[in-house]
Amino acid sequence: MADPVHFLTTAPLGTRVVVRRSIDNCKLSDALGFLRSRTAEACVIETRDGLKTVPLDAVVAAKEVPPAPPRRRPRAEI
Repeated sequence: MADPVHFLTTAPLGTRVVVRRSIDNCKLSDALGFLRSRTAEACVIETRDGLKTVPLDAVVAAKEVPPAPPRRRPRAEI
């Protein structure tokens, strides 16, 4: 398995990613979206809910994901 921090520090900005991070060493949280920026300490993911800053020292796993499927139209009422 590739190093997730190395992936995040070398992937092109704009890549759609999912990042799993550890919170307080007991919980895990995922961020799914586009890699928008990064520093030596953190990366920023643009999710549906807004920008999420993920500290690189909390990253457990990360990978590129395919584009989201198109949203479905609402069902017509009968």
